[in-house]
Amino acid sequence: MLAGAGARGPARADGPAGPVGDGSPGVEQAGAIRGQAGTWDGLIVLCAANDFDGMKMGDRHLADHLSRLAPVLYVDPPRSWLTPLRDPAAAAVPRGPRLTLAAPGLARLTPVVQPGPSRRGATGLTSALTRRYLRRAAAALGGQVDAVVSGWPQYPVFGSCRERARVYWAKDDFVGGASLLRLNPRLLAARERQVVAGADLVLVANPVVAATWRERGMDPVLIPFGTDVDAYRDVDRAVPPPDARLPPPVAGLVGRINGRTDLGLLEAIAERGHSLLLVGPKDPAFEPARFESLRRRPNVRWVGAKPFEALPGYLKVIDVGLVPYRDSAFNRGSCPLKTLEYLAAGRAVVATDLPAVRWLDTGLITIASGPRAFVAEVDRLLAEPLTASLVAARQRFAARHSWAGRAVDIHAAISRAGRRPEPARKHILPASAD
Repeated sequence: MLAGAGARGPARADGPAGPVGDGSPGVEQAGAIRGQAGTWDGLIVLCAANDFDGMKMGDRHLADHLSRLAPVLYVDPPRSWLTPLRDPAAAAVPRGPRLTLAAPGLARLTPVVQPGPSRRGATGLTSALTRRYLRRAAAALGGQVDAVVSGWPQYPVFGSCRERARVYWAKDDFVGGASLLRLNPRLLAARERQVVAGADLVLVANPVVAATWRERGMDPVLIPFGTDVDAYRDVDRAVPPPDARLPPPVAGLVGRINGRTDLGLLEAIAERGHSLLLVGPKDPAFEPARFESLRRRPNVRWVGAKPFEALPGYLKVIDVGLVPYRDSAFNRGSCPLKTLEYLAAGRAVVATDLPAVRWLDTGLITIASGPRAFVAEVDRLLAEPLTASLVAARQRFAARHSWAGRAVDIHAAISRAGRRPEPARKHILPASAD
């Protein structure tokens, strides 16, 4: 998960002035967003786990590439209308639902709902409001909806757009990461099963999550995350940013620093004396004293979150990319974006032992667990010359896992699900059966 922000900010039009309004998304010039007749036919509604303008995560990458194959409506996670009042950094969040055009064939809907949208007792109202917004947004675009692809384990929205296919996108082990998401794991498990019970297809991004859903009676399709190959093709021609000046060689982490991060591995690399570059936002509640001590070391630079377009410059500085994840249920059920993105930049990779990394099945990624082994591999790879042949081999491998290719695979899976004469939903074992 690289620490990049969205590349383009859509031209916006304010929605209703009230906190929820009448349920109609505010639409900028209707003619401009509808385009010519048929422009939005075959629409895929992507209910994303991350805001369009936030860090550029898997859902945003998929939307960008999927929109080259079919029109896409990217739906932000439902937000409280109080969010801008409580968080000054979220001032751009609208006070009412908003539908905008982000790019040709790519629209964005921001659902704005009551306070505490994911709290116990509030998810039903959140789901009802969001279903209304989805229905009216699809009507405003004016096209036939091929599929609703939902990455929301807690909000049932299938059927709101009269879609041909209902797809649940299990990108992570959401229940395993419930505490990190500040959600109740038992309630989330029950809600997720409710969502999946209405799905024609379950897409998963991780072999562990695939096995979990097979055990629950589903037949999931495994399509892991990809990488934006073109964004990193010319990393070595990028200009190194002035805030990343460190004596080479440099080990680096590009991504969020939070409860998923094994801080001890980063501390061990710094203690070894290696230059360490950290690029990405840090959860203020995560080990504040330890992290402050780490970042104050003279051989460590933390530059915070950076826009996606700036990442090639930081990756040019890095010789060895780090995937320092803790051993947790959430991490075992995840598919770290950064692994392939380091390879797309031609960089060496040292990762902790994760099923998604094992699934890639390549010697171009070095797997090591524990501070001693992890640092030993970083030592070895930092001493290895960065040759043109090594860079080419890593980039060739990454190209086999591009987001463009993943979008083609996902679009094909959605099309197959939409052609089924009867819903292919199976009985989902209750939570108590796990």
